[in-house]
Amino acid sequence: MIKQLKHVPNFILLLALLVVFGCNAQKKIKTDKTVQTIKSTLNPFSDQENKEGWVLNDEISDEFEGTSIDTTKWFVEGQNGDYYIWKGRAPSQFVPHNVRVEDGKLKLRTAWEPDYPFFQETYTDGNMGTAKYGEYEGKPMPVTTAGVISKKRFLNGYMEVKSKVGNAAITGAFWAIGYEQELDVYELMGNPKKSGNIKANSYLATAHDWSPPAKRPTNVFQHTEDLPYRTADEFHVYGAEWGEDFLKLFIDGKLVHHFTQNDVGLDWVLNNPMEVWLDSEIFFWLGLPHKEELPVDFEIEYMRVWQKPSDNLLAKDRAFYGFEGPILFEDVPRPLTMVPEDSNANAYQKFWLIDEGSSKYFSIVEGQYASGVESLQFAGYGKGENFEIEKASVLTPEGAINLGTGDYTFSMKVWLDQGRISEKIYVSFENPKLEIVFKDLSKLARRQWVTLEANISKTAASAKNDQLKIEIRKEDLPKDKAPKIFIDDIAIKKAKK
Repeated sequence: MIKQLKHVPNFILLLALLVVFGCNAQKKIKTDKTVQTIKSTLNPFSDQENKEGWVLNDEISDEFEGTSIDTTKWFVEGQNGDYYIWKGRAPSQFVPHNVRVEDGKLKLRTAWEPDYPFFQETYTDGNMGTAKYGEYEGKPMPVTTAGVISKKRFLNGYMEVKSKVGNAAITGAFWAIGYEQELDVYELMGNPKKSGNIKANSYLATAHDWSPPAKRPTNVFQHTEDLPYRTADEFHVYGAEWGEDFLKLFIDGKLVHHFTQNDVGLDWVLNNPMEVWLDSEIFFWLGLPHKEELPVDFEIEYMRVWQKPSDNLLAKDRAFYGFEGPILFEDVPRPLTMVPEDSNANAYQKFWLIDEGSSKYFSIVEGQYASGVESLQFAGYGKGENFEIEKASVLTPEGAINLGTGDYTFSMKVWLDQGRISEKIYVSFENPKLEIVFKDLSKLARRQWVTLEANISKTAASAKNDQLKIEIRKEDLPKDKAPKIFIDDIAIKKAKK
C-alpha cells in the first residue's frame, strides 16, 4: 500500500496511516518510515481511548521488530560473558543464544543442551533451596533459558506485554526490580508437573521487599488469578498500572486486582524507579521440564511502558527528592553485581550526603512521610542539650541538579513538631550559588504537612557539578529543646507567566 501511495502528498499519506492504524492500537508496524507516526496511537489495552493521558516511554518500550534484540535498550544475560545479578535459577542457566527476535516477536527459548558448558557452581535462593547449574540432585539437567533486562528504569506508569509462555515446566516472567523492591507483574508456567501456586491456567503477581536484612519470605502482597485458558496456548495482554500509592493489575484490559498503600502501610515498597525483566526459569518445586518438551519459547509480541507528563522538573528523580532511595546516573552502566538491597553508592546510584557533624541532627527516617514511606528528619535536641555545630546540612551528589536560566518555583513539604522551632530553613543551589531562605517557621501550622514555596530566577545555568543543599543554622535555633522537623517531596517547576 505504501508503494502505491508514494506520489500522494505527505500530509494525506500521514492522515491515511493514522486512520488505518488508529483503529487498532495494538497492531504491529513493520516499516521504519511509519513507526514514529504510529507510536502515538499506541495506548494501554486497559485504556484504549487514552482517557488518562498516557505518553509512551520509547526508551524502554519495544515492538521487537527486526532480526535481533536492540542492545541499546536491553541487557542480554550472558552476552559477551556478562551476567547481571545472577546467571539464572539453577539448574537452568541463562544463555545469550536463546534470545531471538523473529516474526515480530521476542522469543526467549528454553532448550535441552547436554553439550553446553554450564557454570560449575550452585545457586541458592533462600528457603527455595540450592541447585547446581546443569544438574539436579546429582543427575544431569542440561536446561538453558534466557533473560533480558531494560537498561533504563522508570518511576510510576503503566507497563504491558502481549505474550504466550512455553508449553513446559518452565516459567515466563514479566517483572521489575529497583532499589530495595521487586514487582512480579506475572509469573506463569506452561505445564507444571507438581501442584503449587502456579498452574497451567493461572497467574501469580507479587511484590517483594528487599530492604536489608533481605531474608525470605520477602513478599508483601500477592495475587493469584485463575484463568479461563492455558497460558501456553494463546497470546494475552497483561498490564500493571503502578501509581505513587497503588498498583492495579490487568489481564486483556480487565482490572483483576487493586492494591493500595493503605492495605500494607509501611510495607508499601514500590517507591523507587524500576527496570523491566523478561525471562524464563525453572521452579523445581513445581517440577522439572522433560527433555521431550523442549525446546519451547516464551514469546513476547511487545513490551510497552507509558507514563503521565509532569510539570515537576524533578519528576524523573522524584523518589530521591522524596528521600526514598538513590538518584540514578543512567549515563553509566549499572554495576553487574548491584542487587536491589545494595545501599552502597557507586557511579550509577548515589545518595544524599550528610557529613559526620550533621549526622547527629539530620537523617532519613521511615514512618513519617508526606508520600512514600520516608522523609528527611531534623532530630532537634532535648532538655539540657544545645546545638553543637554552627550549621547542619544535607547535600545532593554533584550533578544532581541541572537547571537552565529562567524563572522557577521551588517547593517542599515540611512537618513541624510543637515547640520553639528553628526560625529558618536555608536551601541553596551550589554552582552557581543561589540561596532560598524560608523564614518565620514558628508562625506555621504544627503537626501537619505544610508546603513551602519560593520563586527564584536563575541568571546562569547549572554547572556540571551543581548540587542542592538543605541547611539549618545554630543562630536560628533556641538554646535548648528544639523540636523535630521533617522535610519531604521537593519539587521544582517552571514559574507560571
